Amino acid sequence: MRAPVVHHPAYVISLPAAHRFPMPKFARLLVHLRERGLLVPSQEFVPEPARRAWLEVAHKVDYVTAVLEQRLGKAELRRLGLPMSPVLALRSRCAVAGTLLTARLALEHGLACNTAGGSHHAFAGFGAGFCVFNDVAVAARLLLEEGVVRRVLVVDLDVHQGDGTAAMLADEPRAFTLSVHCRTNYPARKRQSDLDVALDAGVGDMDYLATIDGLLPALLDRIRPDLVFYNAGVDPHQDDRLGRLSLTDAGLAARERLVLDAVRARGLPLACVVGGGYADDLDVLARRHALLHEAIAALRSW
Repeated sequence: MRAPVVHHPAYVISLPAAHRFPMPKFARLLVHLRERGLLVPSQEFVPEPARRAWLEVAHKVDYVTAVLEQRLGKAELRRLGLPMSPVLALRSRCAVAGTLLTARLALEHGLACNTAGGSHHAFAGFGAGFCVFNDVAVAARLLLEEGVVRRVLVVDLDVHQGDGTAAMLADEPRAFTLSVHCRTNYPARKRQSDLDVALDAGVGDMDYLATIDGLLPALLDRIRPDLVFYNAGVDPHQDDRLGRLSLTDAGLAARERLVLDAVRARGLPLACVVGGGYADDLDVLARRHALLHEAIAALRSW
């Protein structure tokens, strides 16, 4: 059955009012989308922070407690790469709740986007690589547990391998994880996704897009998921501080169109999360992340 036709996607605003550092790009992206008219109030949905029980569907109880009670040790904080604070814990809960709501809205309307999320380096028992809770893994497990979906596909096109998501869903046969990433980038120790495509440093638009086009449509046909999660990280960009691939703005825009077209052609619900992207100029970074939303706005229907 094809997903319902919608002319505007649902946008989930996952930023707590006290949001400051870290990851101010999420707030800047939200402002940019509103300024460009890509997001209007009727499209906005604001979740309550994730309940502890939701987090514990995918994360270990002791780790959830340590985050919520601000009791992470020095070694754990070094691996996380962020200073722990009540604001960070709240933001992380909001991102998880946002991705869960995004998934539910995608199932209802066909297409939805979280203005945050994509924390794919978080593992069941620890955070890493700026990621506290793994929002996609939590949302996938909750929906599968509820029986709302029977099979999900995670399409992770962040430049870094989705190691945490791969590990957290490895024992879940109803979830399939795809990661297309730079071979020589973080994390040094990769985990096994259901399908990993490791690209050499410096790969540019033509080869990158050919890779995605050569695998995604066939994978969608083979997996036949009830829901697709899309991690739309923009760190494959040639100017990204932590990237090492060489995509241009045009290449990223073409990637977004390719993913949207492949999923839309099969009538599948699509839940998008922001993913990685690193630049000193937040306005430039927001424009890169907005390429997905510009591609969505150009669609006549879903």
